Amino acid sequence: MNKKLIKHSFQLLNVDYVKLGKKWNFRNVISPYYRIYYIDEGKGEIAGPKGTINLRPGFLYLIPSFTLCNLYCDSFLSQYFVQFFEESADGISLFYNYRETMEIEANSADIAHFKRLIAINPGRGINRSHDPMVYEKDIYYKEYTELNNLQSISVQYETQGLILLLISKFLKPEVFHKDSLILNPPAVMDAIGYIQINLKTPLRISQLADRANLNTDYFSRLFHRYTGQSPVNFILQKRIERAQYLIITTKKQQEEIAELTGFDNVHYFSRVFKKITGLTPGAYKTQNKTLNFID
Repeated sequence: MNKKLIKHSFQLLNVDYVKLGKKWNFRNVISPYYRIYYIDEGKGEIAGPKGTINLRPGFLYLIPSFTLCNLYCDSFLSQYFVQFFEESADGISLFYNYRETMEIEANSADIAHFKRLIAINPGRGINRSHDPMVYEKDIYYKEYTELNNLQSISVQYETQGLILLLISKFLKPEVFHKDSLILNPPAVMDAIGYIQINLKTPLRISQLADRANLNTDYFSRLFHRYTGQSPVNFILQKRIERAQYLIITTKKQQEEIAELTGFDNVHYFSRVFKKITGLTPGAYKTQNKTLNFID
């Protein structure tokens, strides 16, 4: 095995087995974490910009982070689920170029992985509500991070391994070819790290190129080669992902979110947000007014 390929890690948020009904009906969900479902009974739907997937018993479903979708059940649905955050050495998501729901047939080992995750992580279900608009809050994320820190090192490693086993089922060769997993050169990794830390400050491509002691044009080509995006588009993508997170988890106003994500013009922020997500910040906030900030 090429150990250099494993540059992503995943931190547990929730894991549980639940029985759902008609109240499992949520629109325009854009979460900053991953979901994997295993359906054992009933039926439901996950709808996204590219169509609808029918949830079927015996199948696994993965929703990458920041993937827009609707969740729906018209009668009864029971599922094992795990939700987790992603961390990577270079700041690029494993699914950065494939933000859509994926479906694969499950086997007995997959079910055993879910049961083991629940067994070694008791009490990690969603206890407040199954509505993402209620439980997706930064205060709750911090609670679960603290629980992870209290785990023994053996449980941390086993939990990480089980999540990796489940997510590996979705790494289809036609999507995740070997060339897309090449490690980024130091100049690109340094730029990505700098971008992530300084999203709210002005970022110029010439500035990033100077940090790497490279010509601006060459730096841009190198960055695109290893990330699949131009530096400008990468910066905008990361700023909007951060804005999505702030809209979901805080009560900050649009102007403040624009400022915190590096946009000095709220109208430009709104245009970019809509171009990337399909919704304006205002429309997204309006459609999620059922969000309850309960501390």
